[in-house]
Amino acid sequence: MTCHSCRTECRKFGKRQNRQRYQCTQCRKVFTDARNNTLDGMYLPVEKAEMVLKLLLEGNSVSSVVRLTDVHQKTILKLLVLAGEKCERIMAEKIRNVKVQDVECDELWSWVGCKQKRVRPEHDPGFGDAYTFVAIERNTKLVLNIALGKRDQSTTDVFIEGLRLATSPSHFQITTDGFAPYRSAITTTLHDRCDYAMLIKVYRAASEGEARYSPAEVASTEVVPVMGQPDPARICTSIVEGSNLSTRMGVRRFTRLTNGFSKKFENHWAAVAVWFTFYNFCRVHKSLRVTPAMEAGIADHVWSVRELLEAA
Repeated sequence: MTCHSCRTECRKFGKRQNRQRYQCTQCRKVFTDARNNTLDGMYLPVEKAEMVLKLLLEGNSVSSVVRLTDVHQKTILKLLVLAGEKCERIMAEKIRNVKVQDVECDELWSWVGCKQKRVRPEHDPGFGDAYTFVAIERNTKLVLNIALGKRDQSTTDVFIEGLRLATSPSHFQITTDGFAPYRSAITTTLHDRCDYAMLIKVYRAASEGEARYSPAEVASTEVVPVMGQPDPARICTSIVEGSNLSTRMGVRRFTRLTNGFSKKFENHWAAVAVWFTFYNFCRVHKSLRVTPAMEAGIADHVWSVRELLEAA
């Protein structure tokens, strides 16, 4: 550090708020290192912020991260929202005009504040069911687009419009479940670039005592071609359903029968954005042995969590 006035070398003069201070040996002025702008002015060191996000991405709750890192709960949530905004920008900038072959779509249920049946008129509009719509490329395992909202036509339309921006004009095949709004959204928005089929699963009634803890058993499946000439051998939703399992394992807010659910819609969306960006750029897929972004040619190396904070 050189003094701005005297142009002489300064000596170290202690620290303030984790930033090194310096004092000029001639004019005695004191200077402080410039604050790292990676965290938009937060006082939390970048190394600790990286550790907090890693713990959240390994399925830890906010309360457990507080105990493990001694970082205040409000600071963790502020960091999560900041990281969510950065990750949202990364997904929008990097996942654009991607050439795809097979796309699978599904919805992952969770809730914010309380479950839908307990929502009252005085509650926040974001309370109740919160479905995460996910579109994933079957071969590269790349998550192309996500959307969060109610399981209705408007959220589906926004989700499919985002999928159009994420994919290139080249022809591909898309498979969804039997959720009816997909039919109009895809045939309207993607009619010029894809073949489309629905894979409808019929479930057996749950046995006594299994309703809360056991998944429903599939009794039969029905394939319904909707648009174009979809290849029957490529009609599948197993990859996106596998990613749903990874999400429930990696994000505490999606774990069933716990009190780790989101209390604010903003925090829930931030957690979703951070997870899927981490899934694309940082998490090595076992079958690919690289990240989905590397397999798709979007990235040339495995990103670190710090790179997610610094990229946007």
